[in-house]
Amino acid sequence: MAVLVTAEVPGQTAQGYDGMLGMLAPALEQAPGFILHAAYPVDGGWRIIEIWESQNDASQFFARYVHPNLPAGIKPKRTVQVLHKLVT
Repeated sequence: MAVLVTAEVPGQTAQGYDGMLGMLAPALEQAPGFILHAAYPVDGGWRIIEIWESQNDASQFFARYVHPNLPAGIKPKRTVQVLHKLVT
């Protein structure tokens, strides 16, 4: 079942986000289960939204690629919502 993963990233800057995405985009685009990534600034940080084929796919990518490369002091708060329907 597809999932929507939302990450609230307090303290993240445009420069920090762009640096992380630049490093992770090739792996993200090839990741099993990856469907969509979007991000935008919010008060005090960034919000990142991803859609994955499963929570397991999303969690494996985060654990392998994102978590080990987070800058000091950057701690995303991730939430996962199982989607009832996804139309692409």
